[in-house]
Amino acid sequence: MLKIGVLGAGHLGKIHLKLAAQSSLYTLVGFYDPDQSNAKKVAEEFGYTYFDKISDLIDAVDVVDIVTPTLAHYQVAKDALSNGKHIFIEKPITKTLEEAQSLIELSNQHNCKGQVGHVERFNPAFTAVRDDFNNPMFIETHRLAEFNPRGTDVPVVLDLMIHDIDIVLSIVKSEVKSISASGVSVISESPDIANARIEFENGCVANLTASRISLKNMRRTRVFQKDAYITIDFLEKKSELIKIKDAPLTPGDFDMILQNAEGVKKQIYFENPEVKASNAILDELESFAKAIKENTRPIVNLEDGKKALDIALQIINAF
Repeated sequence: MLKIGVLGAGHLGKIHLKLAAQSSLYTLVGFYDPDQSNAKKVAEEFGYTYFDKISDLIDAVDVVDIVTPTLAHYQVAKDALSNGKHIFIEKPITKTLEEAQSLIELSNQHNCKGQVGHVERFNPAFTAVRDDFNNPMFIETHRLAEFNPRGTDVPVVLDLMIHDIDIVLSIVKSEVKSISASGVSVISESPDIANARIEFENGCVANLTASRISLKNMRRTRVFQKDAYITIDFLEKKSELIKIKDAPLTPGDFDMILQNAEGVKKQIYFENPEVKASNAILDELESFAKAIKENTRPIVNLEDGKKALDIALQIINAF
């Protein structure tokens, strides 16, 4: 089993601690948090071992799980990689592209693996249809959240939209051609609502909307491609495929048949793929453990994290 230590014991850090302790692939060595009162409370309540120095925790583990504020990502990840430790790092990977590139070079230099916490790649609603994407040409995403002060230290693009940026980049096999965007600050000093249009070299267009001052939560993506329409509800963990094929010569009584302007008849049919219940955060942590043990590419590696950050920063600069 791999020895893992968690940096950061805030809301998400406590979730990582709990899941690392439950995992059959990791041994949870302990955690570090700069807030000593919070650290002592977490240690007493859950029985986790508290390290009062980051360097001591790094020395004691094989994998460093970085669940700190984004501004602290680079330095602690750099220290971990420089000491030959694998890193799991929450999204966004770093504050700047230069920092992200530095981590990539350090991971190669020290033969360490890194994975970025783009957790929606492991959402069961997405994994249920992951193999059904075939050259999508239009994608529309909506990620809306009720206001929560946590995360407002960064623009909504880095807080929420970056999840959908990573999903889009993972299913569109083409380079980005152009980006246009708009953002509005309502409560925070940085934009709370943003919309971006990403055009790809192959003609695909992705329209992304994110808001953190919505009256209801929504995390939904619609994907349109030749002869298929795929919907993914990341929040409700549901997926649906609407497919089109040539209509049979003698349709059944309940077949749904459409005829286009050219007189061609098509049949529409629905598929509801099985969405297996799972914990996406546990799945991403354990997929990283398997990548380390089997010496394979992490599902969301550091390069993927840098690409998502690159697009996110381009969107912010387009406001």
